[in-house]
Amino acid sequence: MESVQAIKQRFGIIGNDVKLNRAIEKAIQVAPTDISVLVTGESGVGKEAVPKIIHSLSHRKHGKFIAVNCGAIPEGTIDSELFGHEKGAFTGATQTRSGYFEEADGGTIFLDEVGELPLTTQVRLLRVLENGEFIKVGSSKVQKTNVRIVAATNVNMFEAIKKEKFREDLYYRLSTVEIHLPPLRERKDDIHLLFRKFAADFAQKYKMPTIRLNDTAVHLLNKYRWSGNIRQLRNIAEQISVLEQERTVSLDTLRSYLPDAGSNLPAVVGNTKSENDFSSEREILYKVLFDMKSDLNDLKKLTMELMQNGNGKKVREDNESLIKKIYGDEDDAQDFDFENTEDIDADHALEVLQIPEHTPQPFQQEDKYHFAEEIEEEETLSLQDKELELIKKALERNKGKRKAAAQELGISERTLYRKIKQYDL
Repeated sequence: MESVQAIKQRFGIIGNDVKLNRAIEKAIQVAPTDISVLVTGESGVGKEAVPKIIHSLSHRKHGKFIAVNCGAIPEGTIDSELFGHEKGAFTGATQTRSGYFEEADGGTIFLDEVGELPLTTQVRLLRVLENGEFIKVGSSKVQKTNVRIVAATNVNMFEAIKKEKFREDLYYRLSTVEIHLPPLRERKDDIHLLFRKFAADFAQKYKMPTIRLNDTAVHLLNKYRWSGNIRQLRNIAEQISVLEQERTVSLDTLRSYLPDAGSNLPAVVGNTKSENDFSSEREILYKVLFDMKSDLNDLKKLTMELMQNGNGKKVREDNESLIKKIYGDEDDAQDFDFENTEDIDADHALEVLQIPEHTPQPFQQEDKYHFAEEIEEEETLSLQDKELELIKKALERNKGKRKAAAQELGISERTLYRKIKQYDL
């Protein structure tokens, strides 16, 4: 049995990470058997190397090794690609065709991105795994194949099973042995080694001096998240090798090639609010409630002045700024004549907004809603009742003359007629 180091040299695998070495060890141990293997890991971590190692160390090494990217084949043709089809099975099937499972008989088939397989194809694949049987598209003849299946995916299989996008029985048949490759960000000591290897390869390929990173650039290289893993690192090394005239790469130069270099650095995010956060929220809530109380008090004051003076027009002129503050809209303030009071549920508003007169005590986190219990009751005031009282008083003072009463109230004659009808006066 070959050693891990020998396998890494043979297949060009760079790195000494413990998790990487363990994955290669499992591949070496499982290779002589015919057990199905599922390789998991993020996109770009190099999962395609594991099936090659397994095939080269197995008794099938002289048979065919066929790699199939399941995510790249359209759903309508994937059954034909994997299992073959008979002539005339569908439009365009001008001749009989052998599928990958028939071609790989006696060898190994690598199903990359197996999590993308349609459910109907998963049923066919399950049958192959159980008894080695498959049926070509458009045929009724059962055929046998002797293949070793190695699959790979970057999908969270348990989530896919939960969402019914992948069959649970197929998952357990594929993952007799599961080999997980760690993401590049978990292999900190290997990142610079890989970069230097890629830089040397591209220098030889493009016939130019090898690029090197200074110490600060190496630090950024190791701290970066590398969401694209080894594939992304290789692309960055190639870009810098081709585009940069200066062969020593600085921190600023490297950062310009890394998307969102600042936001991709690891950060510790607290998941709890501090006492000061709660305190500030409470202060804001109190301020809003006190402002609302102030507006209501202003409205009560205005109503009392109307009751005492009996001249709505004069009250409106004397308190124009206050009316604008209460109503907000300048046009509404201009036409202030109780015309919109029927839309205001003053009783309900005053009942809800009973604001404490005292200054709030320091915040206690364990009793953050205690202020709701301290709200005091206040005198309630019905605008409708006061409005009815004012109309009656104005009509009495003007001996039932509606036009004169309307002028005294500061409302239109039409509005007064509507109010008289509304209150059945």
